[in-house]
Amino acid sequence: MKLNYSVKQIAKLAGVSVRTLHLYDQMALLKPAIRTKAGYRQYGADELLRLQQILFYRELDFPLKEIAKILKDPDFELVQALAGHKTALLARRDRLNTLLKTIDKTIINLKNKTMNNLEELYEGLPKEQAAAWRKEAMDKWGEDTVLRSENALREMDKLDLDRLKADQKNIAHQLQLLRNHEPESDLVQEQIAHHYANIRSFWGVSDPTDLRAETYKGLAELYVADERYTATDGKTDSDFAIFMRNSMLYFAEHKLK
Repeated sequence: MKLNYSVKQIAKLAGVSVRTLHLYDQMALLKPAIRTKAGYRQYGADELLRLQQILFYRELDFPLKEIAKILKDPDFELVQALAGHKTALLARRDRLNTLLKTIDKTIINLKNKTMNNLEELYEGLPKEQAAAWRKEAMDKWGEDTVLRSENALREMDKLDLDRLKADQKNIAHQLQLLRNHEPESDLVQEQIAHHYANIRSFWGVSDPTDLRAETYKGLAELYVADERYTATDGKTDSDFAIFMRNSMLYFAEHKLK
């Protein structure tokens, strides 16, 4: 790591202005490591870490005087502080994600683009095929199950439904990449947990006590019994079907109790 940075270099590196660094120096919040004979400020690795702390606290809306007190505290510990920053920033991210989701819903509602017909549930399929698949689903899972799922999806904003479909594709892709791992491995089971949550959303199941373990096991068996569940471009993939069946059954038997 470079030991000495000029004030312009560290300003560019950290995304702050030179004036800001001059202010921090005047406040004794961030003093340069050395000053050259010509009076130029030079910063080293310790100053970079201290500036990082200052910027983290600024991001969390701490005033500069409060930041100075925190950093001067003899009990201040860098790793512990970073862990605290992470927790606070994750909480802020969650709040922002919630706000963004609310904005998306509001925009959609204002534009009257909420989904209100079954055709949008089966978008991309010919009507005859969609009708056949719907009847087949009712035969396998029961009419009540299919209707509840359709009603739940119909009440969902179209943007949320599109996001749910995109998540489904991404989960399938991630599981394809893990197909050579053991079904009970942590990496596979982590993705299967995402798969299970995604499927529950499509089923319209929101009750956390309604695990649907047997239903999920039944779906697992369909991966082997029905080649359409793992077919790509018309080509069957029996090895992946077995991998999915075994991974889902392990999840159902060990996590859905």
